[in-house]
Amino acid sequence: MNLPLKFAFRYLFARKSYNVINMISGIGVAGMAIGTAALIIILSVFNGFNRLVDDSLGDLHADLVVRPAEGKVFIPDSTVFAWAYEQPDILSFSSVLEEQVFLSYDGQQSLARVRGLDSVAEEESPLQAHIVDGEWSLHKGSLPQAVVGAGLAYSLSLSPRFLTSLEIHYPSRDADISLSNPAASLRSLQLHPSGIFSVNADVDARMAVVPIEVMRELLEYPDEVSSIELNVRPEAASKVAKALQERLGNGFQVLDRYQQEESVYKMMRYEKLAIYLILVFVVLIIAFNIYSALKMLVIEKQGDIGTLRSMGAPEPMLRRIFLWEGWLVSLLGMAIGLVLGILVVWLQDRFGLITMPGNFVVQAYPVVLKATDILWTIVGVAGIGFLMALIPSRKL
Repeated sequence: MNLPLKFAFRYLFARKSYNVINMISGIGVAGMAIGTAALIIILSVFNGFNRLVDDSLGDLHADLVVRPAEGKVFIPDSTVFAWAYEQPDILSFSSVLEEQVFLSYDGQQSLARVRGLDSVAEEESPLQAHIVDGEWSLHKGSLPQAVVGAGLAYSLSLSPRFLTSLEIHYPSRDADISLSNPAASLRSLQLHPSGIFSVNADVDARMAVVPIEVMRELLEYPDEVSSIELNVRPEAASKVAKALQERLGNGFQVLDRYQQEESVYKMMRYEKLAIYLILVFVVLIIAFNIYSALKMLVIEKQGDIGTLRSMGAPEPMLRRIFLWEGWLVSLLGMAIGLVLGILVVWLQDRFGLITMPGNFVVQAYPVVLKATDILWTIVGVAGIGFLMALIPSRKL
């Protein structure tokens, strides 16, 4: 241990002659500990909510989606899709046809995004786990059925217990629109709603699911699809996506889960960055206690400084003593805060001590502790502590 650090340890842990310095140093340590713990806890809670969003989006999107670069639909007759169907890393391969349509139910109307699923997607859809009323069934014998989002069902006053049929309307692609009777140009189909699902408020308010043959009949697309959805082995997702994109060329887009909801994930990253910067700014304000304590310590130790100078101690060495002193105060507070924050996050994750108010998808506040958050907390708090110690130490 070098000599300036030894002096700093001595000043930090030895009994000081002025109680006010003890008090201000203690406040500095406590403040840094609370600020550090708050960073760990709040970032972990934010990670927990992000995981909920990620899980809900994961139940809506396949691992990889192939869409046309231009236009709404395409015919999947390329040999690339035959190649993809045979790849062992691809676990499932399904077709989807979706469009914005007009719904009516017992006198109520609404616009909705209706997804038509083939038999593979119907059988493997994660939406089965989100049914809150009725059942997940797109067919009853040979009759097609619909499953509707909870928000959309509420706006239509729809229930799978009623016998009323859900009507789906879409303008015919071949018929001319009559200004005197616009309804005459609409194609309409009727289905019985078999169930209601709930994933999140946005999806629940705008989505319904039907068999793909219903959408093909309604939209007059005999073979076209909006997208091809693939579920792949997690470790092979990037490799399969790259191979598909190279084979399909610029006419198609191959999107992973994050690219399918790029704006949502970008927003979550920016929100987390904003929270981190706000909390670091709070720690910066708290750290001014360290600045005050160090200034007072420099005044108190003028005798020691004079003695060391008379013994030939160079000025850089004297500055390092008080630099270390101030930094040790922040590092001590940071260490206490890290232990406290990690402990609180662990207890919340294990026992759910703080519950969520109202009716929510989870009972307690979700938390996810990440090593990167701990690292950035250490960098931020240690950097602020060093800055607050550097300024007064350079003005002996």
